[in-house]
Amino acid sequence: MSMKPKAAATTIRVSVATRDRIARIARQEGRSMTEVLNEAIHDYERKHFWEELNDQIERTQREDPESWAAYVAERETLVGPRSRSHRIAPEWEGLITFPEEKDEGNAR
Repeated sequence: MSMKPKAAATTIRVSVATRDRIARIARQEGRSMTEVLNEAIHDYERKHFWEELNDQIERTQREDPESWAAYVAERETLVGPRSRSHRIAPEWEGLITFPEEKDEGNAR
């Protein structure tokens, strides 16, 4: 039977209210406070990653629309056009007109 080495630990200062909130969540979920904090940090990092990626995409669309259009065209060549079924539930297919479809209808 191998024993997992215990991770090094340290102390951080948080308000009593924050400590109590973490303890309450840990108790409710039957987990340690460290597990609750680790999950919260992981979720924060993931949220931050996606926010930063979305900001970069929006910046590229705004500042370099030609490069963005080239990227979209190349992506569609490789994986095909975006499926509408990924945007909405299949049972709603055909019942909703998206803004770009309205624009296409006006261009014809």
